[in-house]
Amino acid sequence: MEKKVLSTVVGAALLAAASTASAYEAGDIIVRAGAASVQPDDSMTGTLNTLQATVDNNTQLGITAAYMLTDNIGIELLAATPFEHTITTTAGTVDTKHLPPTLSLQYFPLDNSSALQPYVGAGINYTTFFQEDSALGDVKLEDSFGLALQVGVDYKINDNMVLNAAVWNIDIETDAKLNGADIGTATLDPWVYMIGLGYKF
Repeated sequence: MEKKVLSTVVGAALLAAASTASAYEAGDIIVRAGAASVQPDDSMTGTLNTLQATVDNNTQLGITAAYMLTDNIGIELLAATPFEHTITTTAGTVDTKHLPPTLSLQYFPLDNSSALQPYVGAGINYTTFFQEDSALGDVKLEDSFGLALQVGVDYKINDNMVLNAAVWNIDIETDAKLNGADIGTATLDPWVYMIGLGYKF
């Protein structure tokens, strides 16, 4: 008897949680913010490869803003505070900053009966590098355009608040110059991990 009562209470609570957490609808705006970690899966060519160049990870404040075109399809812009990386070589280090705005089209497969809302996305990334600093000389990293793939999930806390986790794989490739001379291409192709909170307007 006690097990039946407990099962009924738990089932009712879960149903209430799902029903009070409204799903996304066309016209909704969802803003998410949290910790975003860029972790390059790097490879080098030319002199960069000879110098055994590697790029470290960095975590910054990540912000996304999504607009729901329909109940299941949205468009999202990923932004962040500038990421800071150190490129380590056998000849010395290069410090640089970059911003990787990424525009993605997203698909949410579940209907409004689910408090858990997974999604997938695909889009285009533009990465701009700036403030390169090195004792090696005048280093310049060219900006990059590339594809981006994404998976993520929102868990609805209430009608407006969500918990969010998302992962991107981004195609970033930059040509490097030292004192005006080409020194190779750095293929970064980072995994970007973000966890945070979101608010639906």
